[in-house]
Amino acid sequence: MPRCKIVGFLSLFLLSGCGAGSGDSSGVSESGHTAPAETTLAANEAVLEQLPFSDRDDFADARRGLIAQAPELVIAEPGGADIWNMPAYDFIDPEGANAPASVNPSLWRQAALNNIHGLFEVTDDIYQIRGYDLSNMTIIEGDTGWILVDPLTAKETASEAFLFARTHLGEKPVKAIVFTHSHIDHFGGVQGVLQHLSEEEQANLEIVAPAGFEDEATSENIIAGPAMTRRAMFMYGKRLARDVRGHVDTGLGKGPAFGTFGFATPTQLVSETGTILTLDGVPMEFQIVSGSEAPAEFTFYLPEQKAFCGAELVSRNMHNLYTLRGAKVRDARIWSGFIDEAKNRFAEAEVYFGSHHWPLWGQENIQDFLAKQRDTYKFIHDQSVRLMNQGATPREIAEQLQLTEALMQDFHNQGYYGTVSHNAKAVYQHYMGWFTANPAQLNPLPEAESSKRYVAMMGGADSVLEKARGDFDAASSMDAQEGRDTYRWLAELLNHLVFANPDNQEAKALLAKVYYQLGYQAESGPWRDFYLSGAYELRHGAPEKGIEPAVMRDILLHTPVSLFFDSMAVRLIAEEAAGEQMAIKIYFTDLDQAYLLTLQNSVLHNRPVAADTPADATLNITRPAFVDLLIGRAGLTELLFSDDISFEGSKLDLVSFFGMLDKPEGRFNVVVP
Repeated sequence: MPRCKIVGFLSLFLLSGCGAGSGDSSGVSESGHTAPAETTLAANEAVLEQLPFSDRDDFADARRGLIAQAPELVIAEPGGADIWNMPAYDFIDPEGANAPASVNPSLWRQAALNNIHGLFEVTDDIYQIRGYDLSNMTIIEGDTGWILVDPLTAKETASEAFLFARTHLGEKPVKAIVFTHSHIDHFGGVQGVLQHLSEEEQANLEIVAPAGFEDEATSENIIAGPAMTRRAMFMYGKRLARDVRGHVDTGLGKGPAFGTFGFATPTQLVSETGTILTLDGVPMEFQIVSGSEAPAEFTFYLPEQKAFCGAELVSRNMHNLYTLRGAKVRDARIWSGFIDEAKNRFAEAEVYFGSHHWPLWGQENIQDFLAKQRDTYKFIHDQSVRLMNQGATPREIAEQLQLTEALMQDFHNQGYYGTVSHNAKAVYQHYMGWFTANPAQLNPLPEAESSKRYVAMMGGADSVLEKARGDFDAASSMDAQEGRDTYRWLAELLNHLVFANPDNQEAKALLAKVYYQLGYQAESGPWRDFYLSGAYELRHGAPEKGIEPAVMRDILLHTPVSLFFDSMAVRLIAEEAAGEQMAIKIYFTDLDQAYLLTLQNSVLHNRPVAADTPADATLNITRPAFVDLLIGRAGLTELLFSDDISFEGSKLDLVSFFGMLDKPEGRFNVVVP
């Protein structure tokens, strides 16, 4: 039976309700929304002239093969809160028409397409369940049962999708599960499937994943989790209402499902392109694309159906070279190369399906799709580097760079998720890092301090606010480009004023109005959510609660033990550890594993050691008790009387050591200092 475990994609935990303040998680519309300005209306109307909105092929493809649809697709957790709610998006026109002035028409169109949900037949023996989560679950008919590809994000959504498929396709055994890559929206719901399988099915189940999958899947965001989690609230519009002036779509899908996350250990790892496996009689040829969209990823080809599964190497939007919640920059050159390899290797494909969005049919269409996706990433890479080598800064490159007309006319290349702007900056960062070589950027003052000096030099807060109000009012009657540039400038200007004096309510209110206009104009779902979330927090403040440590318990119980200590090292408060030197041994009695933690120079190191290695203090403890200690569920004093723990050496050193660890709450300010 595959070993199952909860894993830590920590960016989603705050989104699942842990970080929302009172009423935040309900998505209830707030009062006092800023209306779209005339210049915003003009900007969004101009989009209608820039793209071929009369092209309806995507809507036909997204609906093709529909077998069944649940009209009221609401999935709730046991406590009653919604994990998934498709009817919440019923305000979106099903044809993507009649975009309100507060939504970019191109994003509105994508949101309508992502609303199309249900069970679909892709081609003979291949089915997809779409719109039950951010990602798709694919079902491949084998000789005796099903092969499932990417069982969604959460246990609850995966269970609902799986049972829905069984209702309409018949009940068949699951013979294999394929994880295409190491992001949680493609494996986190696996327990929702496994709970419906017999013990015999689970015992014989094959689970296939790319090499490196387990390490990447269980470690992502552990180190920087609190910061990524807080930023993810902005990226996915957690605190925003689902309405025409709030969250409408992420571009990649409606949004992540915020339920219970799980994991199953692969039984077989694929490490080489060209590997052919036969699962339940179905031959599959794999292409390793690790280092493109995910650090561990593959695509695969089904020669019998002439079907190419592109995983997330390609999708129906421009993807992120840099993810706004925070992540390592991806290599656009390598990414483009993998798409080119797939285009040539699987040139006979007559069907494309992916981990997101809807399929594509026809060899010529697929070849054109792959060529455009390939060239988009290569264009952004090459032209960004060209301008970089001419001395352009990231902001200058982002301002200059535009896709060619040939690339701009395809909706699947639009910046619904990634954008040319922040992807160009990512290319610069990949090669050059944060520094543009301008000495003024070597050692600038912190934002709050420099903002105070800016405001003082500009004549004080009242003077800045008066001029900003005038510019904001004037922007409404400007042409679209000039108005947008004015809002961009006002965002920068008023941010200085707010950082100089975060109690200036008039400045915060005006900055919120600016953010609304920028959000309403954004084609990118994450850009829209960042702007509108910024406006929301300027009006309502940061979340009242951050990460509740207790929600991490199941994650830590099934995370490699060494990561416990890596996480502890980045929580060490250097000032409190100054001058301290000690060696602490942690022996896990239930695992028969020992680790030596050494503290010196305000730095914490760890390494596995023999159980009899000497130390200043030794903590003999079970893994669950240690996790309870880390998350504050139990203290050392309580554990003194527990059978799960015993001490050797200096108890004072142990108490002192744990007292040096920071406890990040994940609720820090973003739009104010």
